[in-house]
Amino acid sequence: MNNNWTNHINGYVRVRIDGDYPERFLNRCIEHDFSIWQIKRIGERRIVCYMDVEDAKRIRPLLKLTNCKVSFVQRSGLPFLLKRFMKRSGFLVGIVAFLAVMFVLSNMVWKVEIKGASPQVEHELRQVVTEMGIKRGTFQFSLPSVELIQRDVTELVQGATWVGVRQKGTTFEFEVVEQQLPEEAERYSPRHLIATKKAIIHKIFVEHGQAEVKPNDFVRKGERLVSGYIGKKDAEDDEKQLVPAQAVVLGEIWYKSDVSVPLDTLFTTLTGEKKEKHYLSFLGFDLPVWGLGKVEFSEYTEFEHERPFRFINWSIPVSYKRIEFLETSKFNRTYTKEDAVRAARERARVDLQRHLPLDAEIIGEKVLHEDVENGKVNLRIHYQVIEDITSEQPIIQGD
Repeated sequence: MNNNWTNHINGYVRVRIDGDYPERFLNRCIEHDFSIWQIKRIGERRIVCYMDVEDAKRIRPLLKLTNCKVSFVQRSGLPFLLKRFMKRSGFLVGIVAFLAVMFVLSNMVWKVEIKGASPQVEHELRQVVTEMGIKRGTFQFSLPSVELIQRDVTELVQGATWVGVRQKGTTFEFEVVEQQLPEEAERYSPRHLIATKKAIIHKIFVEHGQAEVKPNDFVRKGERLVSGYIGKKDAEDDEKQLVPAQAVVLGEIWYKSDVSVPLDTLFTTLTGEKKEKHYLSFLGFDLPVWGLGKVEFSEYTEFEHERPFRFINWSIPVSYKRIEFLETSKFNRTYTKEDAVRAARERARVDLQRHLPLDAEIIGEKVLHEDVENGKVNLRIHYQVIEDITSEQPIIQGD
């Protein structure tokens, strides 16, 4: 019988048969359906062949019948391989332990590098990433993805315009672009100040230049507020002195805002209850590890986090997957008309302030139109706002 893969699983031996007539022993083996292959004669009294290990256990009675002597010169196959491993179990355990330790260490954070940051911003960034759990000795699969880390640290670090995050093996690298506040330009070039929008002048304070408007004057966009020429009013421009005009001109601006608020609104909120399931993912197959069982929430939101495992600097096709199930509930909020009007006015005011300069001030608010249509309260609101309306206009000599 020819050798095949079952021989490697069951095990086989190389047999050396010595005797006056070793062929008789082979004939007896064939009569008893022994599995023998690669028979080769070596001299007149010796034959070598391969035999199944199970059949080799039954040859003792045949040896007595044929007066032959059998020696096993080679043992091969899985059973003998396992025996050799068991004899070297200490060495095998050492290899397995070494690989396990290397695997664990390869999936931990061992270094956090920050580039391009000043000492103050670096200290702030290290505090933020430490609170997020990104520190030496943390398992990488317990951390958010690199994209989420980059988004969160960019929002939380006040002194940085942008923070790039990159993971290189067991190292997290943070590259910081700090906020560069523009230095105030030296205003030596002559200029006028003009209005950025139509307004009624509320207050004016001139530091350099000559005012051309006064409080309660109405100005349009582009109209000159403060002149860069100073001198006698009846003198020609060529006889006046040129200066960079500097002034604070506050104007009263008018804004209109349209806002709608439904009387009945369906809200979905989180209850605070959650369930987690943990998996080992391999080639698209998820093996449950922890958090087995059915999700008992009737309504929930699902979030999935997946991090690949690493071995030294290589990614292996096995990843850790964590799925969060956050319980949600729905409730219906019903406004009275008065409550809806109040909510609409608050919403419109917040939205207006979001688009105004930081130093702007709302001094007046009036509802121009109010109605209820299709289950919504619709408002049109008029606002009076005080804000700086100045803009520079360079003076080019010779024009």
